[in-house]
Amino acid sequence: MARAVRFYRHGGPDVLRIETIDVPPPATGEVQIRVKALGLNRAEALLRRGTYIERATFPSGLGLEAAGIVEAVGDDVTSFVPGDIVSIVPPLSMVRWPAYAELATFPVELIVKHPPELGFKKAAAVWMQYLTAYGALVDIARLGRGDIVAITAASSSVGIAAIQIANRVGATAVALTRTSAKLGALRDAGAAHVVASDEDDIRARLEAIAGSNGVRVVFDAVGGPAFEPLTAAMSPGGILIEYGGLSPEPTPFPLFNALTKSLVLRGYLVHEIIRDPARLAQAKSFILDGLSDRTLQPVIARTFRFEDIVEAHRFLESNDQFGKIVVTI
Repeated sequence: MARAVRFYRHGGPDVLRIETIDVPPPATGEVQIRVKALGLNRAEALLRRGTYIERATFPSGLGLEAAGIVEAVGDDVTSFVPGDIVSIVPPLSMVRWPAYAELATFPVELIVKHPPELGFKKAAAVWMQYLTAYGALVDIARLGRGDIVAITAASSSVGIAAIQIANRVGATAVALTRTSAKLGALRDAGAAHVVASDEDDIRARLEAIAGSNGVRVVFDAVGGPAFEPLTAAMSPGGILIEYGGLSPEPTPFPLFNALTKSLVLRGYLVHEIIRDPARLAQAKSFILDGLSDRTLQPVIARTFRFEDIVEAHRFLESNDQFGKIVVTI
């Protein structure tokens, strides 16, 4: 028996309940961990509200990231033993493998032995943000030294991860945020430049920063009307990678900019990295190296207790956080 967070209908944070449930032992190819910390993601709020790419089956669990101690392993698992300190690469289905629980079970290929000095809270804040940013910037866009990358929603955990990864590969990170309130924090996080999209002329600011070379890579979580000025400031042959859709407004296709500059506009889900063993192995190596040399350092916005999961979800939806929200058990 163990406590787990479940919900029986779609809705706001108040639909979440903590219940005691039976937890079966891990099956073949699975590892069960005693969870010490959870990393919260916007995807979990979307599942809860019924607007995620996956459908909940009631009563439904949820959660994509965890860190803890191996409790038990499936019969054929030889790479982990009880007592190992591990963290979790997000599963393809959080309904099938939910993380919000005292005991959680995952496929063995998603279990990682992270640097022990990281601690449980930071380890729970690693994999979604860094895999998402790495997959877009390094695996797909081949971001490198001398490139300029514009990063929207830059104060999110993925945005901060993208800034750190850009710096690690020698690129120039331009952080876009709605107002100048987080300007200092974004500079401290490693952004070379900060653009306040509600206060600045996005195109003019990006063109002033990038000069004649233009912005080769745009990493966007927002969509909406900003597509026009973002693409206008891009370099010929540049690539815009869309991984979100936070704007409630329609996203116009920037036909003129796309045609005249031969731009690539590409949708992206981190699942394409996670489901490809070779690409996932390369991503894990890059991220673990960055954690070890401290060029990648998870930023924790706020920590909540497991018993305060409803309040943690309210904070998740406030958009006031800078970095990752973590829940401890």
